[in-house]
Amino acid sequence: MDSRKVLVIYTGGTIGMMLNSETSALEPFDFEHLYNHLPVLQNLNCKIESYSFDPLIDSSNMNPKFWIRLAEVIEDNYDDFDGFVVLHGTDTMAYSAGVLSFMLENLSKPVVFTGSQLPLGMIRSDGRENFITSIEIATAYENGNPLIPEVCVCFENRVFRGNRTSKVNAENFDAFISGNYPSLAEAGINIRYKRHFIRKASTEHLKVHKNLDEAVFILKLYPGINPAVTNAVFGIKGLKGIIMETYGSGNAPTDAWFLKALEEAVDRGILIVNVTQCKEGSVEIGKYQTSLDMGRLGIISGKDITTEAALAKLMYLFGRYNDRQKVAEMFGVSMVGEISE
Repeated sequence: MDSRKVLVIYTGGTIGMMLNSETSALEPFDFEHLYNHLPVLQNLNCKIESYSFDPLIDSSNMNPKFWIRLAEVIEDNYDDFDGFVVLHGTDTMAYSAGVLSFMLENLSKPVVFTGSQLPLGMIRSDGRENFITSIEIATAYENGNPLIPEVCVCFENRVFRGNRTSKVNAENFDAFISGNYPSLAEAGINIRYKRHFIRKASTEHLKVHKNLDEAVFILKLYPGINPAVTNAVFGIKGLKGIIMETYGSGNAPTDAWFLKALEEAVDRGILIVNVTQCKEGSVEIGKYQTSLDMGRLGIISGKDITTEAALAKLMYLFGRYNDRQKVAEMFGVSMVGEISE
């Protein structure tokens, strides 16, 4: 069996830190000595090369410019590697995995995001297993075809579709969930691939979209939200889209001032997408009376999309199409498995 090649892209984050035994300080991992730190990797039938961003970035500082740089690294190395592992801080990993799933059109190779809750160089680090499993996923082929040819998140023995994940725990190793879509694979004694949930590899040439529009905003509804806050958000100059996190299955206040604010925003051309604050379940506009007005006002149902994927999708769509109606139409279509059909 031919040896596979995987490119490990280190962006920053906890997983890439090692403890300096002399200073007791955490320092960035030296990937030039990867096999010395993780000799078990020599047992895998693959060749690992690495690329580290300079400077490294804490995931709390993640931004669209960095996403574009990351996509370009994959694009520049796409023909030379069988898979990619992206080491990334956990706090914004779901956002990055989500947006890359849209940016990398016609993807036919694994792009595996992973990280850890504890640095790789610490005794109880979850980073070793996450890293090793991600390498296996990125190089898993059968009859010349990759088993998971999509952007995914590998964490704590499970592999999720990237645009379906959310971080839900800041302390436990089991930090991510995919509330509305099954895992793509689970790692135990063996890695069990759930093939009927995995997207097929594209037969078209990779196309990387590098224009992301940042003129979007996330508005989380809460009891007591008032006109001053709402109107301030809707009045942001140049705003094109709002992801509105509503209650339950898409419910929102029915106060006259709130509905008027929504109507005026829509009339000004702002695209409003209704997503649920719940980590599982879907928006069903009209299921309850408190969401009936949403459909009348022209607010789009986000269905079961995550907030992270909704933000990524709006940035991508507004960056690609200078047409509000086109963006509205495309948002309701599942492009890369981000919405359940």
